[in-house]
Amino acid sequence: MREPLLYLSLYFKERRAEYYDLLNRIRIEGDWERWIAFFADGVCEMAENAMGAARELSRIAGEDRARIQTLGRVSGSSMQVHHALQRRPVGTISRLAGETGLSLPTVAKALLALEGEGLVKEISGRRRNRVFVYSRYLDILVKGTG
Repeated sequence: MREPLLYLSLYFKERRAEYYDLLNRIRIEGDWERWIAFFADGVCEMAENAMGAARELSRIAGEDRARIQTLGRVSGSSMQVHHALQRRPVGTISRLAGETGLSLPTVAKALLALEGEGLVKEISGRRRNRVFVYSRYLDILVKGTG
């Protein structure tokens, strides 16, 4: 992963009343110690959540790679598309072709194979400029961010 999964803003949002109370205590009483303890607890909790998410993403990707290896001739290109979807779990055929260096028809065939395995799904409902999502992976990334 290139980006951290540490969403301190979520921690503060979930504990909004305590967050504002502690900020107010800093302003009125200069109570920095409680604020720092609260902040440190947030970092620890969010880091534990991030580690759990990273382990889950790794597990899912590994399971899916094992399934892709059984696809026969299309497995190589499907593996490249799968790898690109791990970096950005939502994409179009043209974006995935650009990221993988594969041709548009090859990416389309790989996505069809991945869709047949239930690993990706088409979400736009269009015939052109279709959008595909690696939903199991994306679900882990967005869990707890809202």
